[in-house]
Amino acid sequence: MEEQVTERMVIRASPAYCFQVLTDFERYPEWAADIKAVTVDERDGEGRPVEVTFRAAAFGRSTSYTLRYDYSQAPERLSWHQVRGDVTRRLDGSYEIEADDDGSADITYHLVVDLKVPLPVFVKRRAEGRITYTALKELRARAES
Repeated sequence: MEEQVTERMVIRASPAYCFQVLTDFERYPEWAADIKAVTVDERDGEGRPVEVTFRAAAFGRSTSYTLRYDYSQAPERLSWHQVRGDVTRRLDGSYEIEADDDGSADITYHLVVDLKVPLPVFVKRRAEGRITYTALKELRARAES
């Protein structure tokens, strides 16, 4: 059974700018260390990427997965679910973006991972925690630069 991992971070940039960085998928390889390539496979009527394929470094190898994005609660929430993956059955999540009193973005990242290959629980938890923390840390570095 999958469990959700959650990480939260305050980023000294506007929520609107953070949302813009998060949805500029084609630039992820410039700032997200584990993302090696991104292809936008489909866009919605507003030109927003809705189906995106990523090639990433994971567990010492290259992996690829395709995510479908939901903008129905944008820009306060960006959510996605996996539609294809070579080592993951499920890679579903969301970013919840709130404005702090000083205009900074308070971002909460939720992630559910289900791997096709069984791993010891402690290894899986460590990997999930690394994914969420690193994603927010790299987002903060990009948005605050």
